[in-house]
Amino acid sequence: MSKVPRNFKLLEELEKGEKGLGAESISYGLSSQDDISMTYWNGTILGPPHSTHENRIYSLTIVCGEEYPTKPPEVKFISKINLPCVDEQGNVVPSAFDTLKNWKRTYTMETILLELRKSMASSANKKLVQPPEGSTY
Repeated sequence: MSKVPRNFKLLEELEKGEKGLGAESISYGLSSQDDISMTYWNGTILGPPHSTHENRIYSLTIVCGEEYPTKPPEVKFISKINLPCVDEQGNVVPSAFDTLKNWKRTYTMETILLELRKSMASSANKKLVQPPEGSTY
């Protein structure tokens, strides 16, 4: 099976993100339209209902390095959040987040954002006390 080159995969993700073809609870796109290497991305997660995250909007940065999609991107929350897989600086810790720990080439930024949202809604995390709304790292 042939591997899709990095830029083709990122162009596919960009098109899907810009057209809003994915899940309505998340969004993502390039940080700057001038980023021809398609390295720096922004992501947004709408807090899941029936959790302490409800009615909150979480902003993230995603950095797709040269080895993406073979290696996972770096994911960091801009909005402060209390989740076991997020460190004190807002970084999503790969060893604490299964999607990054068990990364597959077929995964996308959408996969990551949806899995983070699922983690927010999990019974173990949905009642965690959260930092004040609007606070950032």
